[in-house]
Amino acid sequence: MEPDLFTAAAEARQEKDPSSSPLAVRMRPRTLDEVVGQRHLLKPGSPLRRLVGEGAGGPAGASSVILWGPPGIGKTTLAHVVSQATEKRFVELSAITAGVKEVRTVIDGARRAAGGFGKETVLFLDEIHRFSKAQQDSLLPAVENRWVTLIAATTENPYFSVISPLLSRSLLLTLESLTDDDLKGLLDRALTEERGLGGAVALPEEARSHLLRIAGGDARRALTALEAAAGATLDKGEREISLETVEETVDRAAVKYDRDGDQHYDVASALIKSIRGSDVDAALHYLARMIDAGEDPRFIARRLMISASEDIGLADPTALPTAVAAAQAVAMIGFPEAALTLSHATIALALAPKSNTATTAIGAALADVRAGLAGPVPAHLRDGHYKGAAKLGHAQGYVYPHDVPGAIDAQQYAPDAVHGKRYYEPTRYGAEARYADVVEKVRERLGRPGS
Repeated sequence: MEPDLFTAAAEARQEKDPSSSPLAVRMRPRTLDEVVGQRHLLKPGSPLRRLVGEGAGGPAGASSVILWGPPGIGKTTLAHVVSQATEKRFVELSAITAGVKEVRTVIDGARRAAGGFGKETVLFLDEIHRFSKAQQDSLLPAVENRWVTLIAATTENPYFSVISPLLSRSLLLTLESLTDDDLKGLLDRALTEERGLGGAVALPEEARSHLLRIAGGDARRALTALEAAAGATLDKGEREISLETVEETVDRAAVKYDRDGDQHYDVASALIKSIRGSDVDAALHYLARMIDAGEDPRFIARRLMISASEDIGLADPTALPTAVAAAQAVAMIGFPEAALTLSHATIALALAPKSNTATTAIGAALADVRAGLAGPVPAHLRDGHYKGAAKLGHAQGYVYPHDVPGAIDAQQYAPDAVHGKRYYEPTRYGAEARYADVVEKVRERLGRPGS
Protein backbone atom coordinates (compact mmCIF):
# COMPACT_ATOMS: atom_id res chain seq x y z
CA MET A 1 0.00 0.00 0.00
CA GLU A 2 0.95 3.67 -0.05
CA PRO A 3 3.70 4.34 2.53
CA ASP A 4 2.31 5.89 5.76
CA LEU A 5 4.15 8.16 8.21
CA PHE A 6 5.40 5.21 10.25
CA THR A 7 6.73 3.43 7.16
CA ALA A 8 8.42 6.61 5.96
CA ALA A 9 10.02 7.11 9.37
CA ALA A 10 11.25 3.52 9.42
CA GLU A 11 12.73 3.90 5.94
CA ALA A 12 14.46 7.14 6.94
CA ARG A 13 15.92 5.45 10.02
CA GLN A 14 17.17 2.53 7.94
CA GLU A 15 18.71 4.88 5.41
CA LYS A 16 20.52 6.73 8.20
CA ASP A 17 21.58 3.48 9.92
CA PRO A 18 21.59 0.64 7.34
CA SER A 19 22.67 -1.88 9.98
CA SER A 20 19.19 -1.63 11.50
CA SER A 21 17.76 -3.37 8.44
CA PRO A 22 17.75 -7.17 8.09
CA LEU A 23 20.71 -8.55 6.15
CA ALA A 24 18.40 -9.76 3.36
CA VAL A 25 17.18 -6.17 2.91
CA ARG A 26 20.67 -4.66 3.03
CA MET A 27 21.92 -7.11 0.40
CA ARG A 28 19.01 -6.48 -1.93
CA PRO A 29 20.45 -5.79 -5.42
CA ARG A 30 20.47 -2.16 -6.51
CA THR A 31 21.02 -2.90 -10.20
CA LEU A 32 20.33 -5.79 -12.54
CA ASP A 33 24.04 -6.60 -12.54
CA GLU A 34 23.82 -7.42 -8.82
CA VAL A 35 20.89 -9.82 -9.24
CA VAL A 36 21.77 -13.39 -8.29
CA GLY A 37 20.98 -16.11 -10.83
CA GLN A 38 18.44 -15.62 -13.65
CA ARG A 39 21.17 -15.36 -16.27
CA HIS A 40 18.67 -16.21 -19.00
CA LEU A 41 16.76 -13.00 -18.16
CA LEU A 42 19.77 -10.73 -17.75
CA LYS A 43 21.50 -11.09 -21.10
CA PRO A 44 22.20 -7.87 -23.04
CA GLY A 45 19.13 -6.88 -25.02
CA SER A 46 16.81 -9.11 -22.97
CA PRO A 47 13.23 -7.88 -22.29
CA LEU A 48 14.15 -7.23 -18.66
CA ARG A 49 17.14 -5.10 -19.68
CA ARG A 50 14.97 -3.15 -22.09
CA LEU A 51 12.31 -2.71 -19.43
CA VAL A 52 14.75 -0.61 -17.42
CA GLY A 53 15.81 1.31 -20.51
CA GLU A 54 19.08 -0.48 -21.27
CA GLY A 55 20.13 -1.20 -24.83
CA ALA A 56 19.41 0.39 -28.16
CA GLY A 57 15.84 -0.83 -28.15
CA GLY A 58 14.89 1.32 -25.18
CA PRO A 59 12.17 0.32 -22.73
CA ALA A 60 10.12 -2.75 -23.54
CA GLY A 61 6.64 -2.13 -24.84
CA ALA A 62 4.80 -4.31 -22.31
CA SER A 63 2.78 -2.33 -19.76
CA SER A 64 2.94 -5.15 -17.21
CA VAL A 65 5.25 -7.97 -16.26
CA ILE A 66 4.45 -11.29 -14.61
CA LEU A 67 7.28 -12.95 -12.71
CA TRP A 68 6.72 -16.67 -12.25
CA GLY A 69 8.90 -18.86 -10.06
CA PRO A 70 9.37 -20.51 -6.64
CA PRO A 71 9.72 -18.47 -3.44
CA GLY A 72 12.93 -16.68 -2.49
CA ILE A 73 14.50 -16.37 -5.93
CA GLY A 74 14.20 -12.63 -6.41
CA LYS A 75 10.75 -11.68 -7.71
CA THR A 76 10.33 -8.81 -5.25
CA THR A 77 13.95 -7.83 -5.76
CA LEU A 78 13.51 -7.52 -9.52
CA ALA A 79 10.50 -5.27 -9.00
CA HIS A 80 12.55 -2.97 -6.74
CA VAL A 81 15.43 -2.92 -9.23
CA VAL A 82 13.10 -1.97 -12.09
CA SER A 83 11.61 0.81 -9.99
CA GLN A 84 15.01 2.21 -9.00
CA ALA A 85 16.50 1.90 -12.48
CA THR A 86 13.59 3.76 -14.05
CA GLU A 87 13.28 6.25 -11.16
CA LYS A 88 9.59 5.49 -10.88
CA ARG A 89 7.45 5.64 -7.79
CA PHE A 90 7.20 2.17 -6.17
CA VAL A 91 4.10 0.80 -4.45
CA GLU A 92 3.83 -2.75 -3.14
CA LEU A 93 0.65 -4.74 -2.47
CA SER A 94 0.14 -8.33 -1.39
CA ALA A 95 -2.83 -10.24 -2.78
CA ILE A 96 -3.10 -11.96 0.60
CA THR A 97 -4.18 -8.78 2.38
CA ALA A 98 -5.23 -6.37 -0.38
CA GLY A 99 -8.49 -6.23 -2.30
CA VAL A 100 -10.16 -4.21 -5.03
CA LYS A 101 -10.43 -1.16 -2.75
CA GLU A 102 -6.68 -1.06 -2.15
CA VAL A 103 -5.94 -1.59 -5.84
CA ARG A 104 -8.20 1.33 -6.81
CA THR A 105 -6.56 3.55 -4.17
CA VAL A 106 -3.12 2.83 -5.65
CA ILE A 107 -4.36 3.42 -9.19
CA ASP A 108 -5.95 6.74 -8.20
CA GLY A 109 -2.69 7.74 -6.51
CA ALA A 110 -0.73 6.76 -9.61
CA ARG A 111 -2.94 8.92 -11.82
CA ARG A 112 -2.51 11.89 -9.49
CA ALA A 113 1.26 11.42 -9.34
CA ALA A 114 1.48 11.21 -13.10
CA GLY A 115 -0.75 14.23 -13.66
CA GLY A 116 0.59 16.44 -10.90
CA PHE A 117 4.26 15.55 -10.78
CA GLY A 118 4.89 13.61 -14.00
CA LYS A 119 5.99 10.66 -11.84
CA GLU A 120 5.12 7.21 -13.13
CA THR A 121 4.28 4.36 -10.73
CA VAL A 122 5.44 0.77 -10.50
CA LEU A 123 2.84 -1.38 -8.75
CA PHE A 124 4.30 -4.60 -7.42
CA LEU A 125 1.55 -7.11 -6.68
CA ASP A 126 2.81 -10.17 -4.83
CA GLU A 127 1.01 -13.52 -5.11
CA ILE A 128 -1.37 -12.39 -7.81
CA HIS A 129 -2.68 -15.95 -8.10
CA ARG A 130 -4.53 -15.35 -4.82
CA PHE A 131 -6.65 -12.65 -6.48
CA SER A 132 -10.05 -13.72 -7.77
CA LYS A 133 -11.04 -13.15 -11.40
CA ALA A 134 -13.00 -10.03 -10.40
CA GLN A 135 -10.03 -8.66 -8.46
CA GLN A 136 -7.70 -9.26 -11.40
CA ASP A 137 -10.23 -7.60 -13.70
CA SER A 138 -9.89 -4.42 -11.60
CA LEU A 139 -6.27 -4.14 -12.76
CA LEU A 140 -7.07 -4.12 -16.48
CA PRO A 141 -7.91 -0.41 -16.95
CA ALA A 142 -4.66 0.65 -15.26
CA VAL A 143 -2.64 -1.79 -17.35
CA GLU A 144 -4.36 -0.93 -20.63
CA ASN A 145 -4.04 2.82 -20.08
CA ARG A 146 -0.55 2.50 -18.61
CA TRP A 147 -1.46 4.38 -15.47
CA VAL A 148 0.89 1.97 -13.70
CA THR A 149 3.64 -0.40 -14.68
CA LEU A 150 2.34 -3.58 -13.11
CA ILE A 151 4.85 -6.16 -11.94
CA ALA A 152 2.99 -9.19 -10.60
CA ALA A 153 4.61 -12.16 -8.90
CA THR A 154 3.26 -15.69 -8.66
CA THR A 155 4.52 -19.08 -7.56
CA GLU A 156 1.77 -20.83 -9.54
CA ASN A 157 1.46 -21.41 -13.27
CA PRO A 158 0.08 -18.10 -14.59
CA TYR A 159 -1.72 -19.87 -17.44
CA PHE A 160 -3.93 -21.42 -14.77
CA SER A 161 -3.99 -18.64 -12.19
CA VAL A 162 -4.01 -15.35 -14.14
CA ILE A 163 -6.90 -14.20 -16.33
CA SER A 164 -6.27 -14.29 -20.07
CA PRO A 165 -6.78 -10.53 -20.74
CA LEU A 166 -4.12 -9.66 -18.17
CA LEU A 167 -1.80 -12.42 -19.33
CA SER A 168 -2.05 -11.30 -22.96
CA ARG A 169 -1.08 -7.74 -21.99
CA SER A 170 1.91 -8.85 -19.93
CA LEU A 171 5.47 -9.87 -20.47
CA LEU A 172 5.79 -13.31 -18.81
CA LEU A 173 9.22 -13.95 -17.31
CA THR A 174 9.93 -17.39 -15.83
CA LEU A 175 12.46 -17.31 -13.01
CA GLU A 176 14.62 -20.35 -12.28
CA SER A 177 15.55 -21.77 -8.89
CA LEU A 178 18.84 -20.51 -7.54
CA THR A 179 21.76 -22.93 -7.62
CA ASP A 180 24.24 -23.53 -4.82
CA ASP A 181 26.81 -21.55 -6.80
CA ASP A 182 24.39 -18.61 -6.99
CA LEU A 183 23.88 -18.69 -3.24
CA LYS A 184 27.60 -19.14 -2.53
CA GLY A 185 28.30 -15.92 -4.40
CA LEU A 186 25.54 -14.15 -2.47
CA LEU A 187 26.87 -15.38 0.89
CA ASP A 188 30.40 -14.28 -0.03
CA ARG A 189 29.15 -10.80 -0.86
CA ALA A 190 27.12 -10.62 2.36
CA LEU A 191 30.17 -11.65 4.38
CA THR A 192 32.55 -9.13 2.85
CA GLU A 193 30.61 -6.06 1.65
CA GLU A 194 30.23 -3.12 4.02
CA ARG A 195 26.47 -3.06 3.65
CA GLY A 196 26.51 -6.71 4.70
CA LEU A 197 28.65 -8.08 7.51
CA GLY A 198 31.76 -6.21 6.43
CA GLY A 199 34.21 -9.03 7.12
CA ALA A 200 33.19 -9.30 10.78
CA VAL A 201 32.96 -13.10 10.60
CA ALA A 202 34.31 -15.96 8.51
CA LEU A 203 32.27 -18.90 7.22
CA PRO A 204 34.13 -22.23 6.97
CA GLU A 205 33.09 -24.71 4.29
CA GLU A 206 31.29 -27.10 6.67
CA ALA A 207 29.05 -24.34 8.04
CA ARG A 208 28.57 -22.89 4.54
CA SER A 209 27.39 -26.25 3.18
CA HIS A 210 24.83 -26.55 5.97
CA LEU A 211 23.55 -23.03 5.31
CA LEU A 212 23.10 -23.89 1.64
CA ARG A 213 21.11 -27.01 2.53
CA ILE A 214 18.93 -25.05 4.91
CA ALA A 215 18.29 -22.41 2.26
CA GLY A 216 16.92 -24.87 -0.29
CA GLY A 217 17.56 -22.42 -3.13
CA ASP A 218 15.93 -19.52 -1.24
CA ALA A 219 18.20 -16.44 -1.10
CA ARG A 220 16.18 -14.75 1.63
CA ARG A 221 16.35 -17.85 3.82
CA ALA A 222 20.11 -18.16 3.25
CA LEU A 223 20.78 -14.55 4.30
CA THR A 224 18.45 -14.75 7.30
CA ALA A 225 20.20 -17.89 8.56
CA LEU A 226 23.63 -16.32 7.96
CA GLU A 227 22.66 -13.20 9.89
CA ALA A 228 21.40 -15.24 12.86
CA ALA A 229 24.55 -17.40 12.91
CA ALA A 230 26.83 -14.38 12.58
CA GLY A 231 25.09 -12.60 15.46
CA ALA A 232 25.41 -15.64 17.72
CA THR A 233 29.07 -16.02 16.78
CA LEU A 234 29.90 -12.40 17.63
CA ASP A 235 27.96 -12.67 20.91
CA LYS A 236 30.30 -15.51 21.88
CA GLY A 237 33.28 -13.29 21.12
CA GLU A 238 34.26 -15.47 18.20
CA ARG A 239 35.03 -14.58 14.57
CA GLU A 240 34.41 -17.86 12.78
CA ILE A 241 30.90 -19.28 12.36
CA SER A 242 30.95 -22.93 13.42
CA LEU A 243 28.63 -25.69 12.24
CA GLU A 244 27.38 -26.02 15.82
CA THR A 245 26.43 -22.33 15.90
CA VAL A 246 24.50 -22.64 12.65
CA GLU A 247 22.67 -25.68 14.03
CA GLU A 248 21.82 -23.82 17.25
CA THR A 249 20.59 -20.62 15.63
CA VAL A 250 18.41 -22.20 12.96
CA ASP A 251 17.39 -25.21 15.07
CA ARG A 252 18.26 -27.65 12.31
CA ALA A 253 20.78 -30.43 12.69
CA ALA A 254 23.17 -30.93 9.82
CA VAL A 255 22.04 -34.00 7.92
CA LYS A 256 24.92 -36.06 6.59
CA TYR A 257 23.93 -35.97 2.96
CA ASP A 258 26.02 -34.98 -0.02
CA ARG A 259 23.86 -34.35 -3.08
CA ASP A 260 26.79 -35.16 -5.33
CA GLY A 261 28.34 -38.02 -3.34
CA ASP A 262 27.72 -41.43 -1.79
CA GLN A 263 25.06 -40.22 0.66
CA HIS A 264 22.94 -39.02 -2.25
CA TYR A 265 22.83 -42.48 -3.81
CA ASP A 266 22.82 -44.43 -0.54
CA VAL A 267 19.79 -42.63 0.87
CA ALA A 268 17.95 -42.75 -2.48
CA SER A 269 18.67 -46.48 -2.65
CA ALA A 270 17.43 -46.97 0.90
CA LEU A 271 14.21 -45.09 0.08
CA ILE A 272 13.42 -47.34 -2.88
CA LYS A 273 14.37 -50.54 -1.06
CA SER A 274 12.17 -49.55 1.89
CA ILE A 275 9.25 -48.99 -0.50
CA ARG A 276 10.00 -52.35 -2.14
CA GLY A 277 10.03 -53.97 1.30
CA SER A 278 6.69 -52.30 2.22
CA ASP A 279 8.21 -50.55 5.27
CA VAL A 280 6.31 -47.29 5.01
CA ASP A 281 7.92 -45.80 8.13
CA ALA A 282 11.48 -46.42 6.94
CA ALA A 283 10.55 -45.04 3.52
CA LEU A 284 9.23 -41.84 5.10
CA HIS A 285 12.41 -41.53 7.18
CA TYR A 286 14.62 -41.61 4.10
CA LEU A 287 12.26 -39.29 2.24
CA ALA A 288 12.50 -36.81 5.13
CA ARG A 289 16.31 -36.98 5.05
CA MET A 290 16.34 -36.18 1.36
CA ILE A 291 13.88 -33.31 1.74
CA ASP A 292 15.67 -31.84 4.76
CA ALA A 293 19.01 -31.99 2.94
CA GLY A 294 17.60 -29.96 0.05
CA GLU A 295 17.41 -32.75 -2.52
CA ASP A 296 15.84 -31.80 -5.85
CA PRO A 297 12.18 -32.88 -5.49
CA ARG A 298 12.12 -33.80 -9.18
CA PHE A 299 14.86 -36.37 -8.57
CA ILE A 300 12.80 -37.96 -5.78
CA ALA A 301 9.68 -37.98 -7.98
CA ARG A 302 11.57 -39.69 -10.81
CA ARG A 303 12.72 -42.44 -8.43
CA LEU A 304 9.13 -42.98 -7.29
CA MET A 305 7.91 -43.31 -10.89
CA ILE A 306 10.55 -45.96 -11.55
CA SER A 307 9.60 -47.82 -8.37
CA ALA A 308 5.94 -47.84 -9.36
CA SER A 309 6.71 -49.97 -12.44
CA GLU A 310 9.78 -51.81 -11.18
CA ASP A 311 8.38 -53.08 -7.87
CA ILE A 312 4.58 -52.75 -8.03
CA GLY A 313 3.46 -52.93 -11.63
CA LEU A 314 0.15 -54.68 -12.22
CA ALA A 315 -0.25 -55.68 -8.58
CA ASP A 316 -1.63 -52.13 -8.20
CA PRO A 317 -2.26 -50.45 -11.58
CA THR A 318 -2.92 -47.14 -9.78
CA ALA A 319 0.66 -46.92 -8.49
CA LEU A 320 2.18 -45.51 -11.68
CA PRO A 321 -0.56 -42.89 -12.23
CA THR A 322 -0.10 -41.84 -8.60
CA ALA A 323 3.66 -41.46 -9.05
CA VAL A 324 3.28 -39.59 -12.35
CA ALA A 325 0.69 -37.25 -10.84
CA ALA A 326 3.09 -36.61 -7.94
CA ALA A 327 5.90 -35.76 -10.37
CA GLN A 328 3.66 -33.33 -12.25
CA ALA A 329 2.48 -31.70 -9.02
CA VAL A 330 6.05 -31.38 -7.72
CA ALA A 331 7.12 -29.64 -10.94
CA MET A 332 4.28 -27.15 -10.55
CA ILE A 333 4.42 -26.32 -6.85
CA GLY A 334 7.99 -26.95 -5.64
CA PHE A 335 9.06 -27.02 -2.00
CA PRO A 336 7.88 -26.74 0.70
CA GLU A 337 4.42 -27.94 -0.37
CA ALA A 338 5.92 -30.61 -2.65
CA ALA A 339 6.94 -32.51 0.51
CA LEU A 340 3.27 -33.34 1.07
CA THR A 341 2.88 -34.69 -2.46
CA LEU A 342 6.04 -36.81 -2.19
CA SER A 343 4.84 -38.17 1.16
CA HIS A 344 1.47 -39.04 -0.38
CA ALA A 345 3.09 -40.99 -3.21
CA THR A 346 5.68 -42.68 -0.98
CA ILE A 347 3.02 -43.96 1.43
CA ALA A 348 0.84 -45.23 -1.44
CA LEU A 349 3.75 -47.06 -3.09
CA ALA A 350 5.09 -48.53 0.14
CA LEU A 351 1.71 -49.99 1.11
CA ALA A 352 0.80 -51.22 -2.38
CA PRO A 353 1.00 -54.95 -3.17
CA LYS A 354 4.27 -55.74 -4.90
CA SER A 355 5.12 -57.38 -8.21
CA ASN A 356 8.28 -57.18 -10.26
CA THR A 357 6.84 -58.97 -13.29
CA ALA A 358 7.06 -55.85 -15.46
CA THR A 359 10.80 -55.87 -14.73
CA THR A 360 11.39 -59.60 -15.24
CA ALA A 361 9.18 -59.79 -18.35
CA ILE A 362 10.97 -57.08 -20.31
CA GLY A 363 14.31 -58.36 -19.00
CA ALA A 364 13.65 -61.83 -20.40
CA ALA A 365 12.41 -60.46 -23.72
CA LEU A 366 15.47 -58.22 -24.07
CA ALA A 367 17.78 -61.11 -23.25
CA ASP A 368 16.34 -63.17 -26.15
CA VAL A 369 16.53 -60.25 -28.56
CA ARG A 370 20.15 -59.60 -27.61
CA ALA A 371 20.89 -63.30 -28.02
CA GLY A 372 19.76 -63.10 -31.64
CA LEU A 373 16.30 -64.63 -31.16
CA ALA A 374 14.48 -62.08 -33.26
CA GLY A 375 13.62 -63.47 -36.68
CA PRO A 376 11.42 -61.95 -39.35
CA VAL A 377 7.97 -60.63 -38.54
CA PRO A 378 5.34 -63.19 -39.68
CA ALA A 379 4.12 -62.27 -43.17
CA HIS A 380 0.47 -61.87 -42.20
CA LEU A 381 1.45 -59.21 -39.59
CA ARG A 382 3.52 -57.06 -41.93
CA ASP A 383 2.38 -53.72 -43.30
CA GLY A 384 -0.01 -54.08 -46.22
CA HIS A 385 -0.78 -50.42 -46.83
CA TYR A 386 1.26 -49.95 -49.98
CA LYS A 387 1.08 -51.04 -53.60
CA GLY A 388 2.65 -54.41 -54.18
CA ALA A 389 2.31 -55.63 -50.56
CA ALA A 390 -0.17 -58.32 -51.57
CA LYS A 391 2.20 -59.72 -54.21
CA LEU A 392 4.77 -60.16 -51.47
CA GLY A 393 2.24 -61.92 -49.26
CA HIS A 394 2.34 -59.17 -46.69
CA ALA A 395 -0.78 -58.79 -44.51
CA GLN A 396 -2.39 -61.73 -46.33
CA GLY A 397 -4.35 -64.07 -44.10
CA TYR A 398 -4.37 -61.69 -41.17
CA VAL A 399 -7.48 -62.13 -39.03
CA TYR A 400 -8.90 -58.94 -37.53
CA PRO A 401 -9.54 -59.93 -33.88
CA HIS A 402 -12.64 -57.75 -33.55
CA ASP A 403 -14.32 -59.87 -36.23
CA VAL A 404 -14.21 -63.08 -34.19
CA PRO A 405 -16.05 -64.06 -30.98
CA GLY A 406 -14.13 -62.98 -27.90
CA ALA A 407 -11.85 -60.76 -30.06
CA ILE A 408 -9.05 -63.35 -29.91
CA ASP A 409 -7.94 -65.48 -32.87
CA ALA A 410 -5.39 -68.26 -32.68
CA GLN A 411 -2.95 -66.84 -35.19
CA GLN A 412 0.79 -66.56 -34.70
CA TYR A 413 2.06 -63.19 -33.54
CA ALA A 414 5.64 -63.79 -32.41
CA PRO A 415 8.48 -64.64 -34.83
CA ASP A 416 9.28 -68.34 -35.17
CA ALA A 417 12.42 -67.95 -33.06
CA VAL A 418 10.44 -67.05 -29.94
CA HIS A 419 7.01 -68.49 -30.76
CA GLY A 420 5.61 -70.03 -27.60
CA LYS A 421 7.97 -68.18 -25.26
CA ARG A 422 6.40 -67.00 -21.99
CA TYR A 423 7.93 -63.75 -20.76
CA TYR A 424 5.15 -62.53 -18.49
CA GLU A 425 4.65 -64.70 -15.42
CA PRO A 426 2.10 -62.93 -13.22
CA THR A 427 1.99 -63.14 -9.45
CA ARG A 428 -1.13 -63.66 -7.35
CA TYR A 429 -0.58 -60.43 -5.42
CA GLY A 430 -3.14 -57.64 -5.39
CA ALA A 431 -4.82 -56.75 -8.66
CA GLU A 432 -2.36 -58.89 -10.62
CA ALA A 433 -4.25 -62.01 -9.52
CA ARG A 434 -6.89 -61.03 -12.06
CA TYR A 435 -4.25 -60.70 -14.78
CA ALA A 436 -2.94 -64.16 -13.87
CA ASP A 437 -6.36 -65.65 -14.60
CA VAL A 438 -6.81 -63.62 -17.78
CA VAL A 439 -3.42 -64.42 -19.31
CA GLU A 440 -3.92 -68.18 -18.96
CA LYS A 441 -7.30 -68.01 -20.70
CA VAL A 442 -5.86 -65.82 -23.47
CA ARG A 443 -2.94 -68.17 -24.04
CA GLU A 444 -5.34 -71.12 -24.32
CA ARG A 445 -7.35 -69.26 -26.96
CA LEU A 446 -4.08 -68.52 -28.81
CA GLY A 447 -3.26 -72.19 -28.78
CA ARG A 448 -0.44 -71.79 -26.30
CA PRO A 449 -1.64 -73.33 -23.01
CA GLY A 450 0.67 -73.35 -20.00
CA SER A 451 3.50 -75.84 -19.97
